[in-house]
Amino acid sequence: MVISQSVSVLPSSLEPEIRAALLDIEGTTTPVSFVYEVLFPFARARVREFLADADVRALRSEYERETPGERPAWTCNSTGSAENYVNWLMDQDRKSTALKELQGRIWASGYAAGTLKGIVYEDVPAVLESWRESGIRIAIFSSGSVLAQKLIFAHTQFGDLTHSIEAYFDTTTGPKKEPESYRKIASSLELECNQVIFFSDITAELDAAQDAGMETCLVKR
Repeated sequence: MVISQSVSVLPSSLEPEIRAALLDIEGTTTPVSFVYEVLFPFARARVREFLADADVRALRSEYERETPGERPAWTCNSTGSAENYVNWLMDQDRKSTALKELQGRIWASGYAAGTLKGIVYEDVPAVLESWRESGIRIAIFSSGSVLAQKLIFAHTQFGDLTHSIEAYFDTTTGPKKEPESYRKIASSLELECNQVIFFSDITAELDAAQDAGMETCLVKR
């Protein structure tokens, strides 16, 4: 793999040919510990409270596509089984659409109540503002739902940063390790792939973005 650069702090300026910066969240703008030590336990403790019939149906649909023997049992108690399956998905760190939608609603309640506050690295607010002022368009691509992404940036310890961010993409666009996902994002932004730089701490994601034609930058926090 050839990475255009490696940074520990996001650069405040980008090459002239770059029109947009695409950012991962975990390990890039936000500590991984915030997700696993704050967000996940917060959601896990409130699954039963927020589970709706639509969630149970969506989770059951995903459950049916799991490999038998690996998945937990689904009994006649559909709510209890859905809760067990949600906990199993979180234990496996699975990128489940039904799980992400449920988690997003739970986290939204926490942010609204002031119980949760999004965390970003100290360099992030100034860099986003610098890019925006210089005409660089900013987008997010994370395995978390679009709602979860917006919530983090709207409730950071530095205030609401969403005014700097133009677009959000999650895995409904496609897997983060597939080049086609990055082509779709560039197309959505009405840009060529070589006009976009992708920042991530995951080399496999950078490989996929680079295969699509994007510039890449490895973030090492």
